[in-house]
Amino acid sequence: MNIVFTGGGTGGHLVIALALAQTARERGHRVMFIGSTSGQDRQWFANSTLFDEVHFLETTGVVNKAGLGKIGALWKVFKASLKSRDLIQSFRADAVVSVGGFSAAPAALAAVVARVPLYIHEQNAVTGKLNRLLRPYAERFFSSYEEGENHCDYPVHPRYFENARVRDGIKTVIFLGGSQGAKFINDLAIEIAPWLQNGGIHIIHQCGLKEEERVRAAYHTLGIEAEVYGFTTQIAELCERSDFAISRSGASTLWELCAAKIPAFFIPFPYAAADHQYHNARYVIDHNAGWCERQNDGIVLKLQEAILSDIRSKSEALGELIKPDGALHIIEKIEKR
Repeated sequence: MNIVFTGGGTGGHLVIALALAQTARERGHRVMFIGSTSGQDRQWFANSTLFDEVHFLETTGVVNKAGLGKIGALWKVFKASLKSRDLIQSFRADAVVSVGGFSAAPAALAAVVARVPLYIHEQNAVTGKLNRLLRPYAERFFSSYEEGENHCDYPVHPRYFENARVRDGIKTVIFLGGSQGAKFINDLAIEIAPWLQNGGIHIIHQCGLKEEERVRAAYHTLGIEAEVYGFTTQIAELCERSDFAISRSGASTLWELCAAKIPAFFIPFPYAAADHQYHNARYVIDHNAGWCERQNDGIVLKLQEAILSDIRSKSEALGELIKPDGALHIIEKIEKR
């Protein structure tokens, strides 16, 4: 098959495109990527040897624009859709797979117009506006939060499953603010650090590059030897050594923690579109597999209560929420259309 993958803007979307494209390539399919000149798309795939073709079209987000800005953004999408249609037809695509984000709009719309089967993977518990618009026209809609025929296991790197273990005690906690870091989580970590140290609990902290100097200095002032990372590609290895996580609830991070069976205290980013991080975390909480609290001044006591609780049942429950080979199962369903 010839499969076109489209979408991006942020790493959360692009990591899914990468996982699905790698699996498709391993199964002998030709793959193309269509993304945007904006966002992180080119950083991820401009020099990639994975794809047979890569194309970056001039588009920007639409929903965050107003007035003439929105009209201009829609015009760019329209022009990019025409270009995408030509690319899809010249590639003789058998399927177009959208992983969401504003980068996906032109090729996803072009697939509908060109009558090439469209497949949508939704990362979050709240369906994005573009995916909601195109879902009725899609051959298949994949979601890890829905039950029934649309359900899929989230594509997570096999390493998280390979190193998974049930936690029944806490020797190490990991603070995760996402690739850009999160000031609220950084401040929370520094505030609770003396309490953790008194309990003999080691700290691993991914704080974001912009906050790294400040966070390191704060730990130094407290006399606490924490492992601090501004940015790292070794999150899987750090998770392997961790017994409890304090984290934002972006989809990829959430499902990686589930795969590793690490009980997590989620603090959703309050300004995420449609509050999707909160709803992502609620899925885990509704299965009695973690904790979720909004950003507020009284959060320290709730976090301490969670750390002191029996975490084994939560760790065991996480293993039931996700199974390996999510990307493989999605590609197999596309093959069987």
